[in-house]
Amino acid sequence: MANTIGILLFDDVEELDFAGPWEVFSATAQQLFPDDRVVTIAQELRPIRCAKGLRVLPDVDFTTAPPLDLVLVPGGQGTRREVSNPTLIGWLREAGQRCRWVTSVCTGALLLHEAGFAKGRRVTTHWAFVETLRQRGDVTVLENRRYVRDGNVVTAAGVSAGIDLALWLVGQIHGIDVARKVQRGIEYDPAPPYAAEV
Repeated sequence: MANTIGILLFDDVEELDFAGPWEVFSATAQQLFPDDRVVTIAQELRPIRCAKGLRVLPDVDFTTAPPLDLVLVPGGQGTRREVSNPTLIGWLREAGQRCRWVTSVCTGALLLHEAGFAKGRRVTTHWAFVETLRQRGDVTVLENRRYVRDGNVVTAAGVSAGIDLALWLVGQIHGIDVARKVQRGIEYDPAPPYAAEV
């Protein structure tokens, strides 16, 4: 069965929050499931300037986005602004209601909460924003977890944790063996430098 995965973009989005999962989902499609489609989505079809300066042109805008099976909301400095953007939150609320999976990386959880998906759920976010998310109310924020699943809502901690989340989702969608093949294909086997010195 073909899957359409949408990755939300906005100005000041954190690059690896979306590029890591994009790599996982796109590698899955290219190597094993060519009917799967991964699209980047933004409010407008214009270059998005990311948190560290990378510019990205989204594939579609809110009016031309296809129906999604999975939506991923990355984090970054832009989430602090976009949480008050009724157009973005409205699109996310509507698109997410039709998705099998509603997901976020890092402070993208703030946008999920504003759209209603994280309310009453167990979630996680970047360690520096755990209290900020807790203060929004009606949410249980777990610490020191790479990702957390509560029903069809799956949230990841900061930045590189989005790769873990995406691989787990590939395992749910296509099976664990597929996720392991993709993990090997992208050579994702974290062994952080300096870990022995901590």
